[in-house]
Amino acid sequence: MAPIIHCVRHAQGYHNLSTANHSIHDPLLTAFGEDQCRLLAQKFPYHDTVECIVASPIRRTMYTAMQSFGQDLDKKGLKVLAIPELQETSNLPCDTGSSPEELAKEFNGKPVDFSRLTPDWNSKEGKWAPTAQAIEARVKDAKLWLMARPEKEIVLVTHGGFLHFFTGDWSDSGRYHGTGWANTEFRSYTFADTDPYNAPLIETAASKQLRKVGNSKPLDREEQTQLKMTAEKEWQDEGYVDKGKAQEVGNPKL
Repeated sequence: MAPIIHCVRHAQGYHNLSTANHSIHDPLLTAFGEDQCRLLAQKFPYHDTVECIVASPIRRTMYTAMQSFGQDLDKKGLKVLAIPELQETSNLPCDTGSSPEELAKEFNGKPVDFSRLTPDWNSKEGKWAPTAQAIEARVKDAKLWLMARPEKEIVLVTHGGFLHFFTGDWSDSGRYHGTGWANTEFRSYTFADTDPYNAPLIETAASKQLRKVGNSKPLDREEQTQLKMTAEKEWQDEGYVDKGKAQEVGNPKL
């Protein structure tokens, strides 16, 4: 049976303070971001049942995972699994990761596992390109990898833009500067059984209740498609999706 996925957006990084800070390469968390991690550690309700922690290998997500779920890592003898498919969508400096060698040096002795990183994972080319087609392909790869895991509950720490592609939910994509996810916000999902290859996600009733969404009618496929196309065009203008690949935007497989 496929696991429950607790999706988490990273805490505040220095790039979140201003558009100018998007020029910072692979920025760290701010002091406020570290406070957000401590608060998340206190309020996250599923520590007892989580069996695996995965994260984008970008520094702010790795530190969010370690600081927010350190009790799980220590108590259960876990490591944060760095999954390159979970990296953010754009090729801006703030969304471009560090080399495997730099990460290995910085995180030496810490409970992390970089074994899935390839030398080109931060190249933003080919499989890692900031295009809708490439992003959707790695979303599918990530979902299939997660579906095959033996754990029943997994924490996944990643980025606001990527989470819209990953969850297929675009209903609030413009709320926080291009994403509907606040820093350290978490939502929980299960995989639908109807289409295992495309692995659609369904938010759990408990997750909706926690964020006070209730039983409101979800948007249908066509409505999500229109919102996705609108969001991607806006992201192209802001540099979050490659402008040169606009022909790949649209007709999404949500």
